[in-house]
Amino acid sequence: MNDVQGTRGGGVTSYKNAPTRTITAGGVTFAYRELGPQSGVPVVFLTHLAAVLDNWDPRVVDGIAARRRVITFDNRGVGASSGSTPRTIQAMAKDAITFIRALGFEYVDLHGFSMGGMIAQVIAQTEPQLVRKLVLTGTGPAGGEGIKNVTRLSHFDTVRGLLTLQDPKQFLFFTRTANGRRGGKEFLARLKERTDGRDKAISLTSYSAQLKAIRRWGTERPHDLSVIQQPVLVANGESDRMVPTKNSVDLARRVPNGELSIYPDAGHGGIFQYHGQFVETALEFLER
Repeated sequence: MNDVQGTRGGGVTSYKNAPTRTITAGGVTFAYRELGPQSGVPVVFLTHLAAVLDNWDPRVVDGIAARRRVITFDNRGVGASSGSTPRTIQAMAKDAITFIRALGFEYVDLHGFSMGGMIAQVIAQTEPQLVRKLVLTGTGPAGGEGIKNVTRLSHFDTVRGLLTLQDPKQFLFFTRTANGRRGGKEFLARLKERTDGRDKAISLTSYSAQLKAIRRWGTERPHDLSVIQQPVLVANGESDRMVPTKNSVDLARRVPNGELSIYPDAGHGGIFQYHGQFVETALEFLER
């Protein structure tokens, strides 16, 4: 484990310059980045299907880190983290808990996007004392409508991307309107801002394991979300094809302390398309 104390975060203010660090726990070496203030409750980001550290929108990370300590990490078997990727959301949640505890935090806020939002729900249900507040974006509850179709959609849009020489996220995350296309192009350009020390892309084996985990989540019996007593902010675009938006509405309704933000003319990546509004809403929620 290296330089976890002392220089951690080190007053880094920009995600593109945040050094990649590692910490070993539970037999896994986790790769992570940290930035923002050194005090206060940290916000741990849990990422989406196929994503590594470099897939977080720097405007969202930097926006939250302007006032809050932010930590992003690669789960087991993904990017620069060691081990093999689990095939269930529950096992991914256990790994995330191991990572958070290894950093020595008593409790954290969680921001889970898409698959990360599923992981965040499990953490809140199994280790409630570890979580102060939850921000769940582009995600849905276990057994949610249409979630089991993510594999089919992902394959379809990957082929579509290859045929049109575009990143599949242009189709998966954004609407096909003028606003959606523009939002997608701007988002994809932002993901390339970091030029040094980029993360390794996910392996096909890990990607396949994650797809299995999401499919299982989509076919599970619904969970009792009334046990999630923490304040929860749910956000999504109004036209999410990957995790249909009705799941976000359902999620916000079923947790006792939920609130909902839906962005117009936006899809799965609504929080990236409307990053300014999302950051403002999330900070206001987290600082209450």
